[in-house]
Amino acid sequence: MSGDLDEVVRVATIADSAAITALEATAREIVSTMRGGLRLLAESPPVGDWQALVERGDRHVVVGTLDGVIVGYLELEIGDVIAEVRQVYVDPEARELGLGDGMLLHAMDVARHRGCSTIEGTALPGDRGTKNLYERAGITARKITVSRGLVGPPPSEPSTRAAASR
Repeated sequence: MSGDLDEVVRVATIADSAAITALEATAREIVSTMRGGLRLLAESPPVGDWQALVERGDRHVVVGTLDGVIVGYLELEIGDVIAEVRQVYVDPEARELGLGDGMLLHAMDVARHRGCSTIEGTALPGDRGTKNLYERAGITARKITVSRGLVGPPPSEPSTRAAASR
């Protein structure tokens, strides 16, 4: 951590809603450029009303701040057994300071306290930063989902070896 900046991870308040909404818009813009991003965005509409989300009991939202300015957020959905990191984002200029790690550790503590035995999250293919964040916390892949749309031309013919192995 930098010694010059005041870095804080804390529970989000209703007053943080506008800042989180702005960060979510930026995060979604970045995700839209990543492989698999458009599909993920279609499956996960923007929260929009962060004030209502902060007030709900099945979600927990934390923010990371630098000198009092919100530069990151994490949304945790809490189930009976599994807690899911629905969103995690830190402004690129504030990365490498440990705020993502701090928010994730906080989320893990909350999940444990609420009786969850597992925490899960999603990282897009090629999103090494998010994958590294999860791996530093001991959260590893349990399944990889692959996908291909069926509209458009079929893929090229499989190789003879691959066809013979079917």
